[in-house]
Amino acid sequence: MTEPPERYGPLVHRSVHHGALLWVVAVLEFVAAMIVTQLGWSHPTYSLTQNYISDLGAVNCGLLGGRYVCSPWHDVFNASVIVLGILVIVGVLLTPTAFPNRRSRTVGLGLLVVTGVGAIGVGLSPEDVNLAVHQISSLLAFGGGGLALIVLGFAMFRDTRWGGYRAYSMISGLVTLVALGLFVEHSWQWGGLWADLGAGGIERLIVAPVLLWALLVGIHLLRIPAFAPRLLAKGTVL
Repeated sequence: MTEPPERYGPLVHRSVHHGALLWVVAVLEFVAAMIVTQLGWSHPTYSLTQNYISDLGAVNCGLLGGRYVCSPWHDVFNASVIVLGILVIVGVLLTPTAFPNRRSRTVGLGLLVVTGVGAIGVGLSPEDVNLAVHQISSLLAFGGGGLALIVLGFAMFRDTRWGGYRAYSMISGLVTLVALGLFVEHSWQWGGLWADLGAGGIERLIVAPVLLWALLVGIHLLRIPAFAPRLLAKGTVL
């Protein structure tokens, strides 16, 4: 008789709870910082469709790429992006056991680390200070996040702890990558729906799925009961 496929779950190690909490905090502090920085934006009004997210981190006031930017509270935004990247990376280091031990887990979590590194680079290199580094960092954050979600979706297979999160992760990653492609191709110049979304709207289509994933997955992991490692002889941990 053929044995059923190996399945994992439903508990997680306590360290997973710590990492999941960091992901939740990372998303909430970043969103809060964006809102606060937008409120401090100087004339003209910050536009969610016409302004890039990174405009909030611009250090100087003036024309930038044909648009006027002035973000007096840019330090709040830039610091929040750096904190976001750090918390994502530390969260990754604490959550490996939340996924089955297979290559897709290693690759997916590694891509999340790339995402965190990219976010740190974005915060350290505002667009009007070092555009080249800023663009490379943004690409790492955007592309790494989308790919990470797709790969981690595969890592979730045959794990009773994840259920519908497998499809959700893959779809979210796909949305991010498609939006990234549209962003690179300047789709807002095509007219129609893309013109209405604008550069800022399409950029938010890239970022939102990854942030929402980190928030929902973090909450999901926090709700899964934790187990403590079983101590064997001479302090060996099982």
